[in-house]
Amino acid sequence: MANCLVLTIRILVLLLASASMFSVQAAEVPTAAPEDVGMSAAKLAKVDDALEGLVELKRLAGGTVVIARRGKIVHFKSYGLADIEKRRPMKNDAIMRFYSMSKAITSAAVMILADEGKLDVNDPVFKHIPALNGLKVATADGLVSPKRQVTIADLLRHTAGYTYGGSPQAASDGAFRKVDPLAPTRTVEQMSELLANVPLAFQPGEDWTYGISIDVLGRVIEVASGQSLDKFLKKRIFKPLDMKDTGFFVPKKKHDRFAQVYDSDGKGNLTIGDNAAHRDFTKPRAFLSGGGGLVSTAIDYLRFLMMIQQGGRFEGKQIVSEKSVRLMTTSQLPKEVPHIYFGDQQRVGVGFGFGFSVREKMSDWDPAGRIGEYGWGGLASTHYWVSPKDELIVITLEQTMPYSFMTEFAVKDLVYDAIEE
Repeated sequence: MANCLVLTIRILVLLLASASMFSVQAAEVPTAAPEDVGMSAAKLAKVDDALEGLVELKRLAGGTVVIARRGKIVHFKSYGLADIEKRRPMKNDAIMRFYSMSKAITSAAVMILADEGKLDVNDPVFKHIPALNGLKVATADGLVSPKRQVTIADLLRHTAGYTYGGSPQAASDGAFRKVDPLAPTRTVEQMSELLANVPLAFQPGEDWTYGISIDVLGRVIEVASGQSLDKFLKKRIFKPLDMKDTGFFVPKKKHDRFAQVYDSDGKGNLTIGDNAAHRDFTKPRAFLSGGGGLVSTAIDYLRFLMMIQQGGRFEGKQIVSEKSVRLMTTSQLPKEVPHIYFGDQQRVGVGFGFGFSVREKMSDWDPAGRIGEYGWGGLASTHYWVSPKDELIVITLEQTMPYSFMTEFAVKDLVYDAIEE
């Protein structure tokens, strides 16, 4: 009897060990030789040359590039240093400031709630944030009432009239700077209520301006879900996708993997970023910025993008509906807005969905891009793009300011040229 009990225990231990091993294996993104997914290894090697060249020229301290095709990683390498002063090499598991790469994740969270009927993208925002009822619009002739209410859809596609400051409308810009809604000591709730005192920069739906819209959505998520933004993201996105290193700060035990951020003069001189108050993610802060507050790793973000690429499904779990993913990855701009732009930088042919920029037609802007491609980037010159037609995901990471397309544009032609079938 005792022998049978011992044997039974041993079998159970083996079964648990096997289950644990399967769990670990299932959580890993599969890899493949480039030729197995129709790409050239020799041509992909040119990506190494490009990144190593930028590091040698001291245009960036270090970086990481991950390329996946047909659901498998074909290139995952890091270059240079994560910390120049400590001579710490950049590694594939480096934790970095993702800034505006946070936006797509927060947008996906909104769409999860839309799938569940807890909100509708056509809802006026004040339905969830009553303080934002009665907003005004700044015009050359003074403040006027909006022709219609700001909707959640407006926030998702940046057609609400919210900016990051710097609006040509003095009344909007002045009010924004006065209330300083993005101060790190504020909560998301306090931030959203302060916006009641900031006039919109234009009539909702009639223009496109990059701004704090996704931070406002962070508060919408809290109200609609009944949870704080960090808890909702962890429960509904990070945990199901096994995004172990993604969050609003870097725990102390992971500080040795946190990459330093550098200011670059574009001439080979790199200095540690001088705005520590806004760039220090080593401890929790009151303000949970859904628009720019996340830190993450290359593999974590790849999991998120693979989920989107696979119609909202990842490793047997439906995270967000396929319908919502279509809305995220196709342009939702109203007819009044032909494309997105930043000042004089007109991105002709590029629209915006409920979370991503979307290439609709070719133009002089980013001529290496392809129609249907969707993606975005972050303040520290991080980038990503997905080409559905090519079944391709590319993430290029660094920690360099001011924002630059240098790394993305250095490898984009090379990656597409490596596709052979």
